[in-house]
Amino acid sequence: MRRIEHPELGIELWQGTLPNGLPIYVVPKPGWRKCRAAFVTDYGGADRRFALDGETYDTPAGVAHYLEHKMFDMPGGSVDDVFAARGANANAYTSEAVTSYHFTCADKFEENLRTLLEFVSTPYFTPETVEKERGIIGQEIAEFEDDPGAAAYMGCMRLLFGAGPLGDMVVGTAASIADITVETLRACHKAFYAPANMALCVAGDVDPEAVERAAAEVLPAERASRPVRDYGPEPGLEPLEKRCSRTMDVSAPLFCAGAKLGPAATGPDGLRQRLTAELAMRCLWGRSAPAYLELYEKSLLNDSFRFESSYAGGEEYIYLEGESADPEAALAALLAAARRDIDPAFFDRQKKALYGGFIRLLDDFWELTESLADGCFNDFDLFDAPAVLESLTCADIAAWAARLTPERVALSIIRPKEERS
Repeated sequence: MRRIEHPELGIELWQGTLPNGLPIYVVPKPGWRKCRAAFVTDYGGADRRFALDGETYDTPAGVAHYLEHKMFDMPGGSVDDVFAARGANANAYTSEAVTSYHFTCADKFEENLRTLLEFVSTPYFTPETVEKERGIIGQEIAEFEDDPGAAAYMGCMRLLFGAGPLGDMVVGTAASIADITVETLRACHKAFYAPANMALCVAGDVDPEAVERAAAEVLPAERASRPVRDYGPEPGLEPLEKRCSRTMDVSAPLFCAGAKLGPAATGPDGLRQRLTAELAMRCLWGRSAPAYLELYEKSLLNDSFRFESSYAGGEEYIYLEGESADPEAALAALLAAARRDIDPAFFDRQKKALYGGFIRLLDDFWELTESLADGCFNDFDLFDAPAVLESLTCADIAAWAARLTPERVALSIIRPKEERS
């Protein structure tokens, strides 16, 4: 492994790649009590169609999430019990873009690391356990479908992308998971859980060479092919439909507005794309932005309002969500803010705030390890962020905001049952 110093950030990174293709990132934090390891695969809910070694696959919605559930099974029982016995906190999540398996511990780090690597790289599926999991995941799907916030978000995604990799829930549907078999799970594990399609990211008081040694000893030695993904035709920038509404048990209307911004960039452009979006949304709609303060005073927004940019399925898209007595009026005002000139002094303050957030990220092992994996899969260096951020100007933000025309924005609303949509 090679040691890369970042004295301006007071941090060092150890980086290497095993012969099997696994990238390893270690940020030593001497004297810190807790350590975190994340073993992340470049495989999420959007990765449904792919080719591997000349064979093509078209899998049901929800396979990545189903596989996440099943990986914790081992011949001797659940691996959760192994981590718990050592005082470690282990978990996993699946997003549209990745699946991450991770643990945090204050003791026995190397033992926990070897357990993490072993269970994630060892598929153990039987027809009986796969069938049992179907009922568990079915309950999770039902909970998502009954959640108003999730319903607003998924309504927006369907407006933007229709049925397909980004328009379906990551967890799938009751109908889609009924088609998931042992063979489906094995094929997807073989394709996406090969070390060359994953990243191991560690932060804490650890020995980087011991991390590399454990990975080399536990994981398969051969380098397997990476899958070729197929997300279908380019979706275009306008939503397939612009509005949807339904009623649920909510006390006030909820909304989720979204927009497609084009292909997700990789390399240095990918980092710049992410930082531009984050800075732009802070300037337009952050808690100290004029638009948010005006809408808050008019009771058109409250502190439930949030925004996020996402990069999955080859696409960059954003969404804004929250509670509003008049979602249409709130959205119109939020889009109007995108056409305002940005005060240079306010812009500078937001840039400094975003830089401060990056510095805090370096001591947040969750964010740090997951961000390192994001950089790995999208071929950019996370630690270039300060220089890229410094280069951004008000003109960059204005150019980003100019794409948010009303015809490109979709709006999903969840209304109280006593209201008429």
